[in-house]
Amino acid sequence: MSSSGINQVFVYGSLRSGFKSPAYEYISQFFNLIGLAKAKGKLVDMGHYPAGIPSTDDTYIIGELYVARNNNEFSWAIGQLDDYEGVSVEADEVQLYRRGLTDVLIDGKITQAWIYWYNGDTSHHPIIESGDLLQYLSQKK
Repeated sequence: MSSSGINQVFVYGSLRSGFKSPAYEYISQFFNLIGLAKAKGKLVDMGHYPAGIPSTDDTYIIGELYVARNNNEFSWAIGQLDDYEGVSVEADEVQLYRRGLTDVLIDGKITQAWIYWYNGDTSHHPIIESGDLLQYLSQKK
C-alpha cells in the first residue's frame, strides 16, 4: 500500500503533537512535522477516539501533516502506524481504520498524504463540527 511513493501522513487524533501521547513520541522519531493542515472529510466523536470519514461536502478535518525523515524507513514506519491504528489485524479482530490517500491543504497548496479513515459505523455518534479534535476536547472540559 505504501508503494505509491507518497511519504507523507496526515493525522488528526492522538498522533497530533498537541496530545503529547506515547504515539506522538513514536511518530516524531520517524516523521517531521510540516505543519497544521486540513483534509476534506468529517470528524466524529466515537467516545474514546475520533473517527475521520471521507466526505464530498465542504467540510474539513483539521490535523497535522508529517513527512518521513528517511524514505528508506518509510514502509517500516508507516507499518508501525498501521498497527497502532488497527489497520493490520489478526483474522479474528475488527479492522478499525483503513489507510488511504487523500488531498491535504497546507499553506494554500494541495499535496497528497496517507490518512487513517474510520472503517465502521458512525451514524449514532456526534460530528465534531469544527473538524478539530484538540479544540473540541478543550471546549468539552
